[in-house]
Amino acid sequence: LESVNHCHVNGVVHRDLKPENLLLASKLKGAAVKLADFGLAIEVQGEQQAWFGFAGTPGYLSPEVLKKEPYGKPVDIWACGVILYILLVGYPP
Repeated sequence: LESVNHCHVNGVVHRDLKPENLLLASKLKGAAVKLADFGLAIEVQGEQQAWFGFAGTPGYLSPEVLKKEPYGKPVDIWACGVILYILLVGYPP
């Protein structure tokens, strides 16, 4: 979550957060998690929201993207929620 916050503070929306894009820096306990694959990332100004087109992996897309509504940074928070759900129960919602 720290890396997502860092992106958002710097005006970047990742748009493709999923477990496959989270990399462990090492196998040691407490290793840092690195955020990868910024190929679909966009730059936004402040809390800007607009229709930026479909981007991301279907199981992690927020409702506003699926409804073709304006979106912004909250789409990454939705994807984080999906990832946390998977970590807690072992399967996607």
